[in-house]
Amino acid sequence: MSDSPTPGPAPARNPWTWRVVVLAAVVVLAVAVWLVVRDGGGDGATAASPSPTATATATHDTSPDPSSSPTTTGAAGCAETDDGTPEGADTHEVVDVDGDGAADTAWLTAGAERRFGITTASGATFSAAIDSASPQRASAVVNVVAAGDGTTPIALVDTGREVLLFSAADCDLAATQNLAGAPYTFDKGFTGQGTGVGCTEVDGDLRLAGLNATSADGSSFTVERTFVDLDDAALNASNGDESTVATDAGPDDPVVVTAQETTCGEAAVGEDGPVEPES
Repeated sequence: MSDSPTPGPAPARNPWTWRVVVLAAVVVLAVAVWLVVRDGGGDGATAASPSPTATATATHDTSPDPSSSPTTTGAAGCAETDDGTPEGADTHEVVDVDGDGAADTAWLTAGAERRFGITTASGATFSAAIDSASPQRASAVVNVVAAGDGTTPIALVDTGREVLLFSAADCDLAATQNLAGAPYTFDKGFTGQGTGVGCTEVDGDLRLAGLNATSADGSSFTVERTFVDLDDAALNASNGDESTVATDAGPDDPVVVTAQETTCGEAAVGEDGPVEPES
């Protein structure tokens, strides 16, 4: 018989050893994955879904810049009409009456049915009859004056004896009415109620006014001014504040000369507006 020890049964493995090995392997794998994501995934805040606030901000920031978008000046202007400036009418460029930023054209026709009208740069034409028995050739000016709480375009048509006042608002020409419902007119010395029309700048806007230059001997004049109060569209007018603007002024004094003319701001009839053609 051999003296070598007889082999006994193999020792049993501890089950906790395998659990520790598996757990360690899982931890190592998790750490490795985290390192890969951290190093290769970029900024976590950028990769994350944006919050509602961030989404709204991004939408706002990527919208077109209003300052780089095409813009237009003023409104679209009056709608184009089928008719235009009548053949043979005298025409003159005037201020923008329809708010599209472009100068418009005023015109006058001659004859028994003479008319004053405006043709806008947008292609609209509107006009009104010149209701006056004066045999003199008419002339006109157009400007924007204080009216109501803002400003509005008006036209002055000088017939020599009187000056007719028209509203040129809202793509139309309409005779301005006085408190009695009749056309509001200015006297040019024919009835002794006035001698001219002017527009005085007040608080940055032109205010329409009737003027009256009177003299006892023709060498010394007193000039009185009556402002005209207009509603928003200058369709209705009434006399406003009155004041004396000059006394003992000579016949050549500019204030006396102007008081016997028809002007509005820098625009004067016969120079800055149409004149009725000779028949």
